[in-house]
Amino acid sequence: MGSVENGLAVKRDLHLLRSSSVTNGNGRNPFGQRPRSRLARFVLFKKIDYLQWICTVAVFLFFVVLFQMFLPGSVMEESGDSGGEREGFSGDLPFFKEIGGLDFGEDIKFEPATLMLKFAKEAREANMSSGSRRGVRFGFRKPKLALVFADLLVDPQQILMVTVAVALQEIGYDIEVYSLEDGPVADVWRNKGVGVNIMEASDKIKTSVDWLNYDGILLSSLETRPEPYKSVPLIWTIQESTLATRSRQYFSSGQIELVDDWKKVFNRATVVVFPNHVLPILYSAFDSGNYFVIAGSPSEAWEADRLGALQRENPHEKMDYGPDDFVIVVVGSQFLYRGLWLEHALVLQALSPLLADFPLETNSNPHLKIVILSGELRSNYSVAVEAIALNLRYPKGSVTHVSLDEDADSVLSRANFVIYGSFLEEQSFPDLLIRAMCFGKPIAAPDLSMIRKYQDADCIVINDQVDDRVNGFLFPKENIRVLTQIMSNMVSKGKLSPLAHNVGSIGKRTAKNLMVSETVEGYASLLENVLKLPSEVAIPHNVSEIPLNLKAEWQWHSFEAIAVSEYPNRTLRIHKSLDRVEKQTNHTQRETSDSMTPPEEIFVRAIWEEEKSIALANIGRRREEEELKGRSDQARGTWEDVYRNAKKADRSRNDLRERDEGELERTGQPLCIYEPYFGEGTWPFLHRTSLYRGLGLSTKGRRPGADDVDAPSRLPLLNNPYYRDILGEVGAFFAIANRIDRIHKNAWIGFQSWRATARKESLSKTAESAVLDAIQARRHGDTLYFWVRMDMDPRNRLQQDFWSFCDAINAGNCKFAFSEALKKMYGIKQDWSSLPPMPVDGDTWSVMHSWVLPTRSFLEFVMFSRIFVDALDAQIYEEHRQSGHCFLSLYKDKHCYSRVLELLVNVWAYHSARRMVYVNPRTGLMQEQHRLKSRRGQMWVKWFQYTTLKSMDEDLAEESDSDHSRKRWLWPSTGEVFWQGVYEKERNQRNKDKEKRRQQSKDKIKRIKGRTHQKVLGKYVKPPPEQMDNSNSTVVAASVLR
Repeated sequence: MGSVENGLAVKRDLHLLRSSSVTNGNGRNPFGQRPRSRLARFVLFKKIDYLQWICTVAVFLFFVVLFQMFLPGSVMEESGDSGGEREGFSGDLPFFKEIGGLDFGEDIKFEPATLMLKFAKEAREANMSSGSRRGVRFGFRKPKLALVFADLLVDPQQILMVTVAVALQEIGYDIEVYSLEDGPVADVWRNKGVGVNIMEASDKIKTSVDWLNYDGILLSSLETRPEPYKSVPLIWTIQESTLATRSRQYFSSGQIELVDDWKKVFNRATVVVFPNHVLPILYSAFDSGNYFVIAGSPSEAWEADRLGALQRENPHEKMDYGPDDFVIVVVGSQFLYRGLWLEHALVLQALSPLLADFPLETNSNPHLKIVILSGELRSNYSVAVEAIALNLRYPKGSVTHVSLDEDADSVLSRANFVIYGSFLEEQSFPDLLIRAMCFGKPIAAPDLSMIRKYQDADCIVINDQVDDRVNGFLFPKENIRVLTQIMSNMVSKGKLSPLAHNVGSIGKRTAKNLMVSETVEGYASLLENVLKLPSEVAIPHNVSEIPLNLKAEWQWHSFEAIAVSEYPNRTLRIHKSLDRVEKQTNHTQRETSDSMTPPEEIFVRAIWEEEKSIALANIGRRREEEELKGRSDQARGTWEDVYRNAKKADRSRNDLRERDEGELERTGQPLCIYEPYFGEGTWPFLHRTSLYRGLGLSTKGRRPGADDVDAPSRLPLLNNPYYRDILGEVGAFFAIANRIDRIHKNAWIGFQSWRATARKESLSKTAESAVLDAIQARRHGDTLYFWVRMDMDPRNRLQQDFWSFCDAINAGNCKFAFSEALKKMYGIKQDWSSLPPMPVDGDTWSVMHSWVLPTRSFLEFVMFSRIFVDALDAQIYEEHRQSGHCFLSLYKDKHCYSRVLELLVNVWAYHSARRMVYVNPRTGLMQEQHRLKSRRGQMWVKWFQYTTLKSMDEDLAEESDSDHSRKRWLWPSTGEVFWQGVYEKERNQRNKDKEKRRQQSKDKIKRIKGRTHQKVLGKYVKPPPEQMDNSNSTVVAASVLR
């Protein structure tokens, strides 16, 4: 930017930079005691004429009264301007700031303090070692990002994201695009080597994708709300102010529910990114401490090009100005502050000498038009602008005010010269100034640091000689007279000079690709701070390694072949989207209000719920007592006996509840496959056939109308969020195995992860039939059937062996954790680091908890798993619970050892001599893996055989039953605690109860016999038979005589 230094710049004293807010209510003197002394010093040292100063003070008092009525905001009494007359301005802006009462917006700043502190804290924690072991990164695959759009039509956001994505690919990211609607930009993405996926347009569109496959998600636009993307880092870019405008209506109309709903939506995003520092302040109502600014966007250049194309198509569009009019547009900060009018007054005074080049014609129509572009449509600032212009002796109608809410693009496109008239230190390059430059307009601006940052490299001005590389002009904000000199050089005889036209064309080329580097590097740096990459993922290259050509300009050339007619009306689409959200929220609110009940009914309902819970607890306790009483006196030496007796008891029980079709169908089939899930986002991946049954890991988020198992009700440990997250699907195993006869009545049991369905690796109908046929025919005997292969897992791109893969996904510490757990399980005291061998024989292993086992073998596996998890938890719990760090992960990880448990079934099946058969999930073709003959000499059979595990389980049960002093022990909470002593203890207790009842009965009989009885008061003596006969004959004779 050009900078003219001929004029004498007034030196700014440091003490003048402090503002005073002293208010004098009596009106005799607008200054307090302290400003009076500074004013005296100013008058003495600056040598100002006293008559001039008296006139200035008189005009200032006039402005105080006038502007108090018309200025935007709350203008204080001392807000004044010494420029009522042209000769009254001294051009010393710091002096006016020192007078007091004016606010020049210095406190209007956005700083993402909360987010930056969070990033700094996470960086410090990442550098700290986890206990005595540090994690290792293997970097076997690239980090994956998903870019989600509402559509693939051409707009500035698509241009921005294509530019950013190309740079991210260069430093090592894999990127895929998802969109709700197809469009011409899909070809642009494919040409860049990015996969494009079009999702179905419905209310549940985003839940049809397993977002856990990605390390991060980038959302664009307000149309893509971030509800479905849970447990994944989410960056949400918002470039529209539409919702911020509507939020004011929500508050004014009392729609607090809408505000709260949007607050939850904004809080879901890890980071909300804005392209400038104005939008986060406009969206402050929804701020939850996750706002961030990455300055830069092609929207200004894109809108300018589009408007230029429309004007070329309609050259006879109505013009507000004549062909001889010279239009100067004064733009500024988008914020309103009290000192705004003073800045505009100073600019207007600096432009007033131009009136000599535009003489007033007889028709009183001035050819010099100055437009103040600022403020809102509902503001009354236009009256204040007219008053300032009249006092500066501008012809009537030559100075007008246009709000930013009106068609600002049309005003800028018709301007001959644009001046940035705000002296507020902006945090990023002003958008209005970029837009003016994109229109090819020569500009002049104060030498603000943010403007000088992008302009001073191309601006050389020496003694009024402007170099050809200049793309604008700078003037010192302390000396406004320099602006007058710039305008006198640029305007000659009512026309722009050729130099000004050249400056405008150079500025247009500069603005078209302004701040591309900051945008690209900003997104790359933000991803470094936000993404928590697993140990198998490679770290991307440093931001500094992005090639210069990829951050020098936007990817305009990639969109040149797309017709202009395909540009969308993004604002209209966003308004429709917000209308749908409002309609849905209002509908829900009406339903809630209709269903509201009086307080007394709520109180009665609470009492009823409490009574119901007490009744249920009593029923459960009685049922437990009946089951304990119903146990036979025979010693249950084997699990077969337990299983047989439980089945017999179940059949003999009088169960009159109605069974649904799914349960009836499952009763007659040999297999039931359970699908553990957590949350509504997994519902689309769950099956509803009789072969499958859902298993909810949380009481919340259960499928309505489905016969799903509530895991926390079967295993209270899962009510603890810590263990629900860290155990994952293994917690579902424990829940089903806990008193399994009450829930599972099939000979075989299976599990399938919902993520296998999302990857399209779940069993097809053909594969299901193949598995059922093999089970019914007993083709392979006691076998582990699985259908998700380790060598096809996206995390295992290098086809590693079992233990190497386990180390890769557990920060290099899988083998250590496994070895330590085995040592604790089997009570090995000496240094021992051996591991069960998992040979590399060309076969594969099972991942993602998708397999089928005989129910009897499943219980044995759960027995082993419970002991292993307890040993693993003992070495990890303390540190992980306190700090969130775990040596099996590089960052804070609530899932910690769940990835070790994912592979545990392979170790148990291999070393317990179970056959392992892979089932092709599409064709049903079966292939046996790791044949038994090849395992000879490698299996640790004694370690994993049933008798060993059973004795360990009984030892733990005996310890748990006899020792209740341990503060924390996981094993008893993972399932049933049973050993022979428990049965004996129960039998002894029953014998004691029986003996007690017998003794009570004897005591009762003894008490009855020992009672003191009352003697008989009288006794009836029956007469002899002779007397009875005589009495009867006498009665007969008497009757005959009568």
